[in-house]
Amino acid sequence: MQGLGIKAIIRRKYVHRTSYEAAVSDGRIAENKLQRDFKANKPNQKWVRDVTQYRVFNEKIYLSAIKDLWNNEIVGYHISRHKDNPLVLETFRKAFDKHKDVTGLIVHSDQGSQYTSHAYHDMLPQVGAQISMSRRGNCYDNATMESFFSHLKSKHSIYMIYDR
Repeated sequence: MQGLGIKAIIRRKYVHRTSYEAAVSDGRIAENKLQRDFKANKPNQKWVRDVTQYRVFNEKIYLSAIKDLWNNEIVGYHISRHKDNPLVLETFRKAFDKHKDVTGLIVHSDQGSQYTSHAYHDMLPQVGAQISMSRRGNCYDNATMESFFSHLKSKHSIYMIYDR
């Protein structure tokens, strides 16, 4: 290259920030307020939530659900073909339509991108709810919701609630 008078141009590499890195840098990771205490003394004291994926008719669908730890009732759910913010926000809209007074409620989730979004962190404090998150990569902190999905999948119940 020297003999031909050619010089290499070194391009600057683009550094991609993951949604987790963005959430940490923006302060959208909440402390774990639940601390694996899966008992509640009254309704709307502690909710856990998550999203799971199913294959139905060779198509991926996502089920978002919220469970009240007081009586293990599913207080809101929504099904979508996309795992995105509207899926999560619609689930909460349905839950808040049924349960009007949620002041002081602890809502626990993992650190998925939907839960570290600005929309999620803006919505819950507006209704008086507190955000709680599992430690990164720790499924035991949200074990009760994981267990619910496991039982649901083992019973193939999703076919009963999926409206094509």
